[in-house]
Amino acid sequence: MKMKNLPRAAERFLRYVQINSQADPLCTESPSSKGQWELAQVLVEELAKMGARDIELTPQGVVLATIPGREPAVGFLAHLDTSPAAPGGPVKPLLHHYQGGKIFLPSGEVDHPLLAKAVGCTVITSDGSTLLGADDKAGIAAIMDAAQRLLAEPEEHATVRIAFTPDEELGRGTDHLDVAKFGVSAAYTVDGGALGELEWENFYAQNLRIVIQGKSSHTGDAKGRMVNAVRLAGNFASSLPAVALPETTAGREGFIHVDSIRGSVEKAELEVLLRDFSSQGLAQKRSLVENLLAGIVPEPGSYRVEETGGYLNMKEAVAKNPQVVELARQAMKRVGVVPWEKPIRGGTDGAMLAKAGLPCPNLFTGGVDPHSRSEWLVAQWLQRAADVVVTIARLWGE
Repeated sequence: MKMKNLPRAAERFLRYVQINSQADPLCTESPSSKGQWELAQVLVEELAKMGARDIELTPQGVVLATIPGREPAVGFLAHLDTSPAAPGGPVKPLLHHYQGGKIFLPSGEVDHPLLAKAVGCTVITSDGSTLLGADDKAGIAAIMDAAQRLLAEPEEHATVRIAFTPDEELGRGTDHLDVAKFGVSAAYTVDGGALGELEWENFYAQNLRIVIQGKSSHTGDAKGRMVNAVRLAGNFASSLPAVALPETTAGREGFIHVDSIRGSVEKAELEVLLRDFSSQGLAQKRSLVENLLAGIVPEPGSYRVEETGGYLNMKEAVAKNPQVVELARQAMKRVGVVPWEKPIRGGTDGAMLAKAGLPCPNLFTGGVDPHSRSEWLVAQWLQRAADVVVTIARLWGE
């Protein structure tokens, strides 16, 4: 379905979703999928045609570019990949002049409370057989639309540094971003949701791998001899407090999540996620895990806990430079958007950059219900996201 007068950023978005850039969790290379390379190359070509400077596609699939302006420089980031949680393509986008109620798709439906705010707007969905890819091709489209506009007025805004990173959905989005080379003291990810979302606080996170050593024996002669590592792993998982699980928490409540268990009698491995909005709460959850293991695994030294990843709450970096959030608030208000500030029950590339001391709040894109076949995007909200990027760049240049 085609519509006249589709916002510019939405037209870009519809081009980008034709490229399946789904991340591959089984691949250890960067980027993890050919589609990300393809999208990166398209963006490099478009940036060159616009007249952007310092364009680079790194060997690890990071796209970098500069929009010249005044100092200080400010950064904007989005990620190339889409989630592996639902089929990634081929995406068949559908445009709906939304008048209310459910949106019925050839292979499903969209029903979400935030749809009520989109009445009279153009809603974009997939056909229901794949995700849409607004997370985060909408962020890319917003930044690219803003870049083209900013290049026409170099004396009216700050220098803008752009980074499009691979494999954010795998937790590796900033692994190959050289923060010093990026050359900014503040940045924004454009990877949020509904109109007005402004996120500058997220979980503190630890990812743990727990390895439990068991002892095998013939099952017919196992009494007093066998130590079943899989059973112990199950005992640990079932001993976690029911009030501290993802499925029982919301808002500012943290959780402990057993993401996977695999193994045999002799050895079992668990991947466990710890999340909390305070560093103290995170430390308490780590202590709880250690204490539960000590009480469940019979022999000292027959288990170990390894920290495999994690990120900081980006409010730590933002607190040192509150202007980053304040200018985002001002930018939204200038383009007629009411800021909607809420904590992220997860992480973004900005959370990873907080480790390097770079404040990096998250801006809305207009996309809702990511990682699903019912993902949707409001074209007009996406254009507002591009307007916000432009206005932030202007405010930093004042």
